[in-house]
Amino acid sequence: MIESDLKKIENPVAQAVVILAGAFVLMIGGWLLTVTRIYPAEPLFAWSIATAFMLLYALLNSLMSLRADSFTKYWGRSMYSYLGLALCTGLAAWLFSGIPLRDAGTYRWIYIVITIGFLVFLSMVNFMKKIVQFAEREEWNQPRQRKK
Repeated sequence: MIESDLKKIENPVAQAVVILAGAFVLMIGGWLLTVTRIYPAEPLFAWSIATAFMLLYALLNSLMSLRADSFTKYWGRSMYSYLGLALCTGLAAWLFSGIPLRDAGTYRWIYIVITIGFLVFLSMVNFMKKIVQFAEREEWNQPRQRKK
């Protein structure tokens, strides 16, 4: 992989766009299969795709935050990207399924759980990064030997 491609992937907005494109492709595929009657998808198929891709973004983004130089900037861009992704996948799922989120059953709660999980993932990764940075700065001396 080229270094410039890696820099693009580290950008939370680029991650959200790629995840959103993948969600759209699968939603369109499910819609086409249903319209052509090759294989009718479940009515809530689009909502399951939306939530699955939001979870994928939460995991990918949290792991990529380890490479971020400034966690504060990364966190801010991640939050706005996540909100945009949640809005766009939710609107797309509503468009393809014809079912609003309030009528999508447990998917409303799944949206809430994934959002809380995203915040927890980001916080855990940041905390682990701080611990590693502290351990790298700390000078480790040989323990004192006890006299027998």
